[in-house]
Amino acid sequence: MSSEVFSAAEEEESGPCAVIESLEQIGSRWRLVVLHELQNGEQRFNELKRATDASSRTLSRVLDDLQEMDFVARRLEEDAPVATYYRLTSKGESLCPVFDEIEDWAEEWLAGCKN
Repeated sequence: MSSEVFSAAEEEESGPCAVIESLEQIGSRWRLVVLHELQNGEQRFNELKRATDASSRTLSRVLDDLQEMDFVARRLEEDAPVATYYRLTSKGESLCPVFDEIEDWAEEWLAGCKN
């Protein structure tokens, strides 16, 4: 096997495929916004809604997706008034350094991007 073929086979196993799969899980705009916002700690549904400007329907769908993929955990407090809280799981928290790196990159290369 030539080194060229071997290198291509190695890249296929650990290269673009892993990046593509990762982005398919977290890559939608709303998923990224919610995951980023939850870095600040556990939040109620309405707090997330205000912080993200997502509609209730969109936020609900995104939180369900993130919960199903084990990035977010849900906690229901049944005392009056009933409240639903969301927080990052350890899988979700493992993305925090990734967000930090993306923010650093954006500050350097995306001068037009303002918060």
